[in-house]
Amino acid sequence: MPDTDGRGPLAPTPAQTIGPFFGHALPHPGGGRIAPDGHPGTVTVHGRVRDGAGAPVSDALLEFWQAGPDGSLTGAPGSLPRDRATGEALGRGAVFTGFGRVPTDADGRYAVHTLLPSAPAGSPDAAPYLAVCVHARGLLHHLFTRVYFPEHTAAHATDPLLAGLPAERARTLLARPDGPGRYRFDVRLQQPADGSAEETVFLAFG
Repeated sequence: MPDTDGRGPLAPTPAQTIGPFFGHALPHPGGGRIAPDGHPGTVTVHGRVRDGAGAPVSDALLEFWQAGPDGSLTGAPGSLPRDRATGEALGRGAVFTGFGRVPTDADGRYAVHTLLPSAPAGSPDAAPYLAVCVHARGLLHHLFTRVYFPEHTAAHATDPLLAGLPAERARTLLARPDGPGRYRFDVRLQQPADGSAEETVFLAFG
């Protein structure tokens, strides 16, 4: 602040950020259920969102978009069906939607249940991935990243994004096996103070 009384500059006030306001209306029942209930190919992708200091981000919101196992990008229209008589939201789980939205918990954890994707139709060089959009406290603009899977390692060498990154940066986009049908994918929002290459790679779209 400027010197207004001749006694020198005043101490800065604490930083303020806007929001987040998405916790009230955007999360919805079954938001992490992308795969149909009971589908034998369902896998769980889970992890934690952390800030640059390694602290969990407890109020983040993650959106997942993906191609289906057949490479289709159409998903399912109206992925939050409602009861025809009452209009009440029924949640999800009837069909594969290709879209999920989940908040983090108090420990910064999230989980989605989905089907492994195939490369989008018309993209022969791309490795299959989940597209992720991260909203969180202090972010004036949401962040975009991707989740790639170990089952598709052979395609990673030709994927335009992975092939263009140094190996230590590309690994921040790779999910790790974490038990049968489970994958761990953590999101690090900032570079740690020690300079280690742990910040998740985020994408810019023009």
